[in-house]
Amino acid sequence: MNWEELLSLKRYKDKHKRLRKEQDETRLGFEVDYDRIIFSSAFRSLQDKTQVIPLSKTDFVHTRLTHSMEVSVVGRSLGRIVGKAVLEKHPYLKDTYGYQFNDFGAIVAAAALAHDIGNPPFGHSGEKAIGEYFKNGKGKEFKSGLTDKEYQDLIDFEGNANGFKILTESREGIIGGLRLSYATLGAFMKYPKESLPKKPSKQIADKKFGFFQSEKDTFIDVASELGLVQTRHGEDISFARHPLTFLVEAADDICYTIIDFEDGINLGLIQEEYALEYLIKLVKDSINTEKYHSLTTREDRLGYLRALSINTLIADAVRVFLEHEEAILNGDFHVSLLDKSKYKAQIEDIINLSVKNIYQSTEVIQKEIVGYKIINQLLDVFCGAVVRTNDGNSTNYDQLILNLLPPRYQVNSSTYASLMAVTQFVAGLTDGNALLIFNKINGSLV
Repeated sequence: MNWEELLSLKRYKDKHKRLRKEQDETRLGFEVDYDRIIFSSAFRSLQDKTQVIPLSKTDFVHTRLTHSMEVSVVGRSLGRIVGKAVLEKHPYLKDTYGYQFNDFGAIVAAAALAHDIGNPPFGHSGEKAIGEYFKNGKGKEFKSGLTDKEYQDLIDFEGNANGFKILTESREGIIGGLRLSYATLGAFMKYPKESLPKKPSKQIADKKFGFFQSEKDTFIDVASELGLVQTRHGEDISFARHPLTFLVEAADDICYTIIDFEDGINLGLIQEEYALEYLIKLVKDSINTEKYHSLTTREDRLGYLRALSINTLIADAVRVFLEHEEAILNGDFHVSLLDKSKYKAQIEDIINLSVKNIYQSTEVIQKEIVGYKIINQLLDVFCGAVVRTNDGNSTNYDQLILNLLPPRYQVNSSTYASLMAVTQFVAGLTDGNALLIFNKINGSLV
């Protein structure tokens, strides 16, 4: 892969390329990507979507919105540092094409900002709940009307694929979704493959999938424009990752490792004294012990260790990326950057403690159960109403239900398109709105 192709400023649905030397430095195209994402309704909805604790009423627990903004900040730093080194190694990118190191930061920041934009309500349990409905719930009755890949899209519903759909999907009056640059779309695509074959290898890019069948042509267009290495051909296609995707992933990994851990401490799910020992092990080479011991509040101690931990992991992720740049460009690097980190043991210790004390805590499990029930019933009611209406067998109740479904999701075409539209509607709900509609369907006027 070539950096000059990978850094394409061309926007989705453009007919002509955009040259870096012709850009307005006061409003660079990659920065426009960031603006378009942050002003989108899909991004705003993340303010009421779960990061760790579903339906949390505390003011210090992260939502998908605050998490995404923090990942974007970390991603920008990763991109700028890497960009500076890449331009020093490949000066033609600046001399011939006009690229600057901030371009790398802007691309990663925008892609990182959008990385959770397709996630449903109630955290990762929301993804599982959607898949379970179509695999083991009433939704399995629709299987006969779908191809294998269409059905796999639903039973393994993937927030990354839904995010790609949101960013690129055309609708009446809106061509090409948010019309982001190809570079940003490429950096966004963590899993550049379709839903089948499922996990064909242990390579990081095959862990999940990155686009639904409805966006297959769009995905191929983006991958081709960027010159991504194609790794499978024929009926089952896949590509190597865009190099900057590794930085987006690293930013996410760094934030959820450190900041979810911080949330667990603030919630009292992890004892402060015990938890701080884990962070100190991570930053033992850079901590100023005199300064640390002068801090008198838990908030200040946590804030100091958080900043040191994030800076430590940023520097190490950059080191891994630059050491393996050639393999990454050739499509031969198949793990996350943090998997090669010299702090891997400390990271795993923190994550294991978070899993035990936070993700598997009684509070989280109880609220995830509620989320399962809400999503299952919403899908059952809306999918049934849409499919029966398309078949000409709708009931009066179905027509009432459809009044709650925005017109853009009332797709009168194939079974797959109709089910995907309903699934996208449910996935786009905030935790609060999902609960509100659930209550309405069950007769509550509150």
